[in-house]
Amino acid sequence: MATYGLLGKNISYSFSKPYFESFFQSKNLHHQYLNFDISKIEEITTVLKSHPDLKGLNVTIPYKEQILSFLYKTDKEAKRIGAVNTVKISKKGNLIGYNSDHYGFAKSLSEHFPLTDKTALILGSGGASKAIAYVLNNLNFKYTFVSREKNKTNFSYNELTTEIIANHKLIINCTPLGTSPNINGYPNIPYKGISDKHLLFDLIYNPKLTIFLKLGKDQGARIVNGEAMLKYQAMKSWEIWNS
Repeated sequence: MATYGLLGKNISYSFSKPYFESFFQSKNLHHQYLNFDISKIEEITTVLKSHPDLKGLNVTIPYKEQILSFLYKTDKEAKRIGAVNTVKISKKGNLIGYNSDHYGFAKSLSEHFPLTDKTALILGSGGASKAIAYVLNNLNFKYTFVSREKNKTNFSYNELTTEIIANHKLIINCTPLGTSPNINGYPNIPYKGISDKHLLFDLIYNPKLTIFLKLGKDQGARIVNGEAMLKYQAMKSWEIWNS
């Protein structure tokens, strides 16, 4: 029996554990998938020592960037992205970092083509947003990050106008705002700028309909949650762990 798991903070909401447990059962595999809910990234050393049969990890908020310094090696794409969400543990115990978020997002997004035009806003600037930017760049999108603080390359939430929103037809929420159990949270953007020409994509999958998506839907936008992306990146992780 091998052990796999999810590394993150406050991850009781995650579907990864039940998803992989169901997958293992369907394939008659006697593996286990555990949640490693740690308060700081340094605790990964304790996780590794206490689980010598650990073969792979998924990594989620807030450790997708912090984990980089603990890796023996990083895959080329993960290096370009600057974030890791999948870790393969070699027979020697070395940690090798990959990014399957970009694969999951690209595959899920492709199911909603064609888009009106290739303009996007990425809400948030954490590890997940970097994978999203990588995909949009490969698809020749013009995109801008939105974060709390203004700099030369992004918008701050305070400077967003209905016109800016109207001119960016794909809006992706990469923040944790609205994630269960804090389901009343949502990005503070001018939703009145959204129309039926927009696609709103929320990386959150629990709940399935966040306030962000509901407000977009009320304006006529097409909406997508992160459930399909989660499943696609999870299967990519499984492929990586067994390659």
